[in-house]
Amino acid sequence: MRRFVCVLAAVIVLAGLCPVRVWAVDLPIWSESAILIEKETGQILYAKNEHKQLEPASVTKVMTLLLTMEAIDSGALRYDDVVTASDYASSMGGSQIFLAPGEQMTVEDLLKGVCVASGNDASVALAEHLAGVTELFVARMNNRARELGMNDTSFVNCNGLPAAGHVTSAYDIALMSRELILRHPDIRRFTTIWMDTLRGGKSELSNTNKLIRFYDGATGLKTGSTSSAGYCISATAERDGMELIAVTLKADTSADRFEDAKTLLNYGFSTYALIDAGEGVALLPVAVELGTAETVQPMLPAEGRRLLIQRSQAAGLERTVTLDASVAAPVAQGQELGRLTVASGGEVLSQVPILAGEDVPKLTWGQVFLRLLRLALPGAK
Repeated sequence: MRRFVCVLAAVIVLAGLCPVRVWAVDLPIWSESAILIEKETGQILYAKNEHKQLEPASVTKVMTLLLTMEAIDSGALRYDDVVTASDYASSMGGSQIFLAPGEQMTVEDLLKGVCVASGNDASVALAEHLAGVTELFVARMNNRARELGMNDTSFVNCNGLPAAGHVTSAYDIALMSRELILRHPDIRRFTTIWMDTLRGGKSELSNTNKLIRFYDGATGLKTGSTSSAGYCISATAERDGMELIAVTLKADTSADRFEDAKTLLNYGFSTYALIDAGEGVALLPVAVELGTAETVQPMLPAEGRRLLIQRSQAAGLERTVTLDASVAAPVAQGQELGRLTVASGGEVLSQVPILAGEDVPKLTWGQVFLRLLRLALPGAK
């Protein structure tokens, strides 16, 4: 029988963001633990036993992928770097791409092996290449987990094979999944592959995440299953510019895992929308007193202007701009000049600061004198 859970409205902090609201909702979820969040804002849209420590199986590899992509984007690693498989990497059981001892493969192909085939051997090969030995890589995994606020997590290996003390939570998986897809969108090159090959077409790959083929907008991310962990997934999908992350842990069957993920994603896409708070808003220049320029152009910040709302609120959105009539020089770029308030039905949904788009220095006494001289003597230079 399906279990039903009611998530009470609460204030929750995700990844250091401002407290966000969780709306009460009942969803039929088979899995023992689950969470749904929106990528850009980090807001939690649904949660069930989200902090319960459970085995993640191969969903562990999200952290392996995160550390690998961070190395690539920092320049410490390249897609075309060649990795030599060790005897240890080749000995991994479970899901694998069947690396032979001493076999060489590029980082790009190993990433494909992890994301598509969930290769335990490919994960170890990447870990050893980055850190020398897996023990040091696992230490990096745990350090990164602490940096992300993953307080329910203890990693023992880099691939999720059963090991005593290797646990995490749906909440923590959502944190590292968000960090991966938000900061390193190039990972989609691999997580969206349905079928591909390695070794010049000699080895075929088929994605363990069936949502990639059968769910509209699916972008990833990682499945996992062992006899003790059950069936798990961190599923990502994007529609209308909004990307959601659905994590479920310890389902009884693979079908239940995918159905739960679809239930969460369907709920999110049908209930919420991501909007630009400043859409259609015109910001007029603000007068500057005693500045080298007479006005300063206000702007909205690049971050913080995207707003997650319930779709029922979208039709009645009201945007109100409050700007200072004037500002005294000097004006610093980024200085607050006012606020944009977004409301619906009388409820304030967000207040976004309006900032100065440029520096405006204060006039020197000499410049003030010249300005007065020009006013008194129009022909003066």
